[in-house]
Amino acid sequence: GHKGPQPLANPVPPFPGTPMTRADHDPEAWHAVAAHDVAARLGSDPVAGLPAAEAARRLAAGGPNVIVEPPGVSRWWRLVRQFRELVVGVLLAAAAIAAALGEWADATAILAIVLVNALIGFVQEDRTHRALAALRRLAAPRARVVRDGLRLDIPARDLVPGDRIELEAGDHVPADARLLEARALAVLEESLTGESAAAVKDAAAVLPADSPLGDRRTIVHAGTVVAAGRAAALVVDTGMHTQLGRIAGLLAATRPDDAPLEIELRDLCRWLVGASLAVVALISVLDLARGDSGWDVLLRSVSLAVAAVPEGLPAVVTLVLALGLERLADRNALVRRLPSVETLGCVTVIGSDKTGTLTRNEMTLRVAVAGGTTYRVTGTGYEPTGGFFRDDGGETDPIEPRAHGPLRLLLTIGATCNNATVRPVGDGDRWGVIGDPTEGALLVAALKGGVGRGTDAEPVVFEIPFDSDRRVMSVVVRGRDGGHVVYTKGAPESVLARCTHELVGAVSTPLARARRDEILAASAVLAGCGLRVLGLASRPLAAPPAGRGGAEEADVNVEEGLVFAGLVGLIDPPRDEARAAVATCVAAGIRPIMITGDHPATALAIARELGIAGEHDRAVTGTELDRTSADELAARADGVAVYARVTAEHKLRIVRAWQQRGDVVAMTGDGVNDAPAIRAADIGIAMGRAGTDVSREAADMVLTDDNFASIVAAVEEGRGIYDNIRKFLHYLLACNAGEVLVMLVAAVLGWPPPLTPMQILWLNLVTDGLPALALGLEPPEDDLMRRRPRRPRERLVGVGRGLAILLHGGLVAAAVLAAFRTAGGADPARLAHARTVTFCVAAFTQLLFALACRSERRTLWQLGLFTNPVLLVAVAASALLQTSVMLLPPARPFFDVATELGADWGLVLLVAAAPLAVVEAVKLLRQSRGGPPRAH
Repeated sequence: GHKGPQPLANPVPPFPGTPMTRADHDPEAWHAVAAHDVAARLGSDPVAGLPAAEAARRLAAGGPNVIVEPPGVSRWWRLVRQFRELVVGVLLAAAAIAAALGEWADATAILAIVLVNALIGFVQEDRTHRALAALRRLAAPRARVVRDGLRLDIPARDLVPGDRIELEAGDHVPADARLLEARALAVLEESLTGESAAAVKDAAAVLPADSPLGDRRTIVHAGTVVAAGRAAALVVDTGMHTQLGRIAGLLAATRPDDAPLEIELRDLCRWLVGASLAVVALISVLDLARGDSGWDVLLRSVSLAVAAVPEGLPAVVTLVLALGLERLADRNALVRRLPSVETLGCVTVIGSDKTGTLTRNEMTLRVAVAGGTTYRVTGTGYEPTGGFFRDDGGETDPIEPRAHGPLRLLLTIGATCNNATVRPVGDGDRWGVIGDPTEGALLVAALKGGVGRGTDAEPVVFEIPFDSDRRVMSVVVRGRDGGHVVYTKGAPESVLARCTHELVGAVSTPLARARRDEILAASAVLAGCGLRVLGLASRPLAAPPAGRGGAEEADVNVEEGLVFAGLVGLIDPPRDEARAAVATCVAAGIRPIMITGDHPATALAIARELGIAGEHDRAVTGTELDRTSADELAARADGVAVYARVTAEHKLRIVRAWQQRGDVVAMTGDGVNDAPAIRAADIGIAMGRAGTDVSREAADMVLTDDNFASIVAAVEEGRGIYDNIRKFLHYLLACNAGEVLVMLVAAVLGWPPPLTPMQILWLNLVTDGLPALALGLEPPEDDLMRRRPRRPRERLVGVGRGLAILLHGGLVAAAVLAAFRTAGGADPARLAHARTVTFCVAAFTQLLFALACRSERRTLWQLGLFTNPVLLVAVAASALLQTSVMLLPPARPFFDVATELGADWGLVLLVAAAPLAVVEAVKLLRQSRGGPPRAH
């Protein structure tokens, strides 16, 4: 009874992520407390509720029942601080220098790059705020509450711990509450547990304190929806103390790490800036020592500095990633964060939800045991196509269920003791179920066997609904002969407990204890195979029952003395394409793991069928995770393929554990409970069809078809994009290094500068743009998904690649310097002509070198000259631009072109092709020593 108001030690934290403390109880243990004890501890009357005055006092002390938004900075400041990076400063300086030199096209392009990058960062930072807003939208706006014995309709934000609330079908649960009464209550908790089946609730139970979230059948949670039944409950947690609030806290406190590409480009640009300034300074000192004027040296140094730092690199990366986004969209993956496209290429672990991602999210009846015979059932999903086969290794032809009395009865019971409906949806290409998925599967199986409602019985007279105490459901129907029959389905042990006989063949025989044990053992075997097992039974009634409307009115004795009809085993079957996708993952060195709220036996069976789990891999439950430290979790990860019965906190710990091992983790999910782990993962992936707004806002990528195979396709695309980024980066740096080496070597040798400032800037524009972008569109090499994932910390430009870039840059520089010397660069009278030849050679050498950068191992002819037509067009267009500068009289003075080349065009083409020929010859030499060509 009511013991008077008692203060609660449960203040609402000031913002998400603040630790929650309670002085008098574990915030997760209300399910372990009897209903009357909950009322006593909350100082509430379980019938009359709280006094209105006490509710107002608690609201003032504890705060409203809302998801609190963290304090944040203004949108304007979030935009401004995107410009604080060193690389952004360098780009702005380059834009200013280009503008000072009259290069307005360069200046405009650089400023556009800076603006695009800033906007991308700004949009990314806004995602947390949108995710929290989506969480708040899940909260129920109104609640039916009892205060002072009166039923009131109040805003849900005014609920406080101790309030008595009332729920019915269709209601959004407004707060976490302990059930006081429950009548056939089923709640959709998919947003919290990830499981689509409605959770059946039980007010009378007292559960172990360590019960997983999905098994807490005495509690209803904020943000979930009542699917059926009625209930009264006492609010135990509100606002940030609810499971929904705790997830909001985790989400706000979780910040994703920078993508590997972002880190690499930031570090690379910093290194290039320092190295370039040092080399340019050295060249300037040498030029001044030779006697050049200070103004000429300054202009040349500035031009060379702009050319040395590939300021177009962010633009090319952004464009290549954006084009990758389009290709991913064609493969059912929408990427929300550009660098994530590349990060996909180094994923080593994919943590996937089971329901709907690896499986079809369509329950299917696989096995039927009737009359002592076991039958296999083919076909998947809710489309009523498939057949029945004896599972005795003999007959391979399908049987006709209507000709087998026991099987026909089994299907009739399943179809009649049923409230679901199946029908075509959309354009009729697929079928859907209205109602419980398990009942939908029973109905589909009956339709496959030619048995439907009304085939063998008239409509239902009345129904005794399922409840968690009886664990069975029964209907009474009127047969064609005017008599009545009861059909029952439910948990095998509960159904067997109500049976006195069993149908063997067509004969009803008494059920001995030994036979009961055999049936339960067979049920356990089916359950061990990951099937959900139901028992079905029936019996004729001598007279119609008295009840007409529900379990409380019906004569429950109709469920006694039943004849056991058999067992059915159902499963949400794996997607056909998921098997191939998992095999591709394994071949690519990627470890798939399953993270689900489902039962461990079911999850492990599905994982083994898909190839995710091997014979010695095991499943770990959330309860076990609670007893495992972070270090132990990481150390034991190798032997775990399935994590079952897990909560939002567990999923976050799992992601962190794999990351602690040095893995790059992709995490999929669709529920609110998945959002923190999705956000913490290196690649967060949300479901587009079944996913919640919260999970989609937290994710880097959204699957439009909710299919695991699309994740693998995205990984393949990501690997190809990384390969291409590496190719055009090699090209850009080698060419820029070649230009710097030309000027450095000339200064060291005491030669006049081979190129003027305007020529350097033009070369930077004409060679760094279109060819680099076209290399980013190189088709993927055919062994892409047979390689191991690249190491997460593998550098884009390591020692080996750096030496290769310098070597190739040296080849470019050698060709340019050779042309300068041959054209008379040492003769002051011929210096202008030599610079014109050098200018042209430098352009064509770099353009032809782009063709050599298509592959590290395969030659241009082995790849096929026309397999990347975009590159050919880019090289041709850039060459045309260079030629126009050389041939059009108005352009010559602007770019210091002194004379026409005439016969020197032959020298230009011959020298320009030399680096390409050398690189291709080295590839052939390596192949002769190391076997046939292959992609690297």
